[in-house]
Amino acid sequence: MEIFRLADIAVDHSPAGDDEVVAGAPTLGATPITRLGGTEVEVGVWEMSVGAVRDVEVDEVFLLLAGAATITVDGAAPVAISAGDLVRLTAGTKTVWEVSAPLRKLYVA
Repeated sequence: MEIFRLADIAVDHSPAGDDEVVAGAPTLGATPITRLGGTEVEVGVWEMSVGAVRDVEVDEVFLLLAGAATITVDGAAPVAISAGDLVRLTAGTKTVWEVSAPLRKLYVA
């Protein structure tokens, strides 16, 4: 058995790439924690500061631990997310993340 104290996991941030930034000067980072059953499935913590970025998603499920944002998926109407929301993203989906309060999520990808 392993126990991972999520509050103690540090995430180093870097500025988002110029080709990703939509608004502001957001930073982001991820810290992998473990893998499931020797597979390619990774579990980790991801963070993003206030601002907006575009991304192309991987196959992922995440639990938003803190923060608030809207995610626009493939140009559809934005969807608001906040702490406690469980979200499923599909590989190849084009998104725009507009973060209004710094995000911290636990991801499985």
